Amino acid sequence: MFSRLKYMLMIGAIALTGASSFAQAAELIMVEESGCVWCAQWERDLGAIYPKTPEGKFAPLQHVQIRDTRKDTLGFTLTRPVSFTPTFVLVEDGAEIGRIEGYPGEDFFWGLLDQMLTNSTGYIKPTS
Repeated sequence: MFSRLKYMLMIGAIALTGASSFAQAAELIMVEESGCVWCAQWERDLGAIYPKTPEGKFAPLQHVQIRDTRKDTLGFTLTRPVSFTPTFVLVEDGAEIGRIEGYPGEDFFWGLLDQMLTNSTGYIKPTS
């Protein structure tokens, strides 16, 4: 009996480990640098509210310094180098699947983000 229970627990642990690495959620990476006025403007306009939005819950935000995008330890693969800040990189399963270069203002940002999420992921915009 004990060996059967031990076997079942081991199989369960393997199944859980496999399931957690099978699908990785989308993430929005904000590539920024010190002194970037557009990065600061995004933070003033949207920084506090982004995590509370449906988009922010679907694709949580992570901040990365532009100098760190040139390192191998980034944790995801870019399709091309980042040249401008802010650049918003949509990442899923460890790879870039979309990006917004620059901050075009609050109204345009939400539209571009919604389009990128809808076209590149399983995101479904909630209806009001």
